[in-house]
Amino acid sequence: MGTFRDLLIWQKSMVLVTEIYTLSNNFPKEEIYALTSQLRRSAISIPSNIAEGYGRNGNKDYLKFLNIAVASLFELQTQLEIAFNLKYINQLQFNKTYEDSREVERMISAFCRKIKTDL
Repeated sequence: MGTFRDLLIWQKSMVLVTEIYTLSNNFPKEEIYALTSQLRRSAISIPSNIAEGYGRNGNKDYLKFLNIAVASLFELQTQLEIAFNLKYINQLQFNKTYEDSREVERMISAFCRKIKTDL
């Protein structure tokens, strides 16, 4: 494997970041320093931690960063629910984005299991 960019989990999480940015562009202006910012930071944290963990020494360190990525993903899922409850996004937007986040979650979990068997 060449770089972290070759990892499908990194690629899919980058698509999710773009999706979150596009979705949050329509949030009310008063949310710019609140929910919009928090949602975007959570999204950015996912591929960032996948990439950072890739550059660490050994699988134990990598697992630590993958766990941080999953925690950020759960944070993002919670914030999506909040955005939906506040009617900043509609049901269709919520369902698509939430399912995309669940796909990344499942992929990271499977990758963690694979790494654990290599320890």
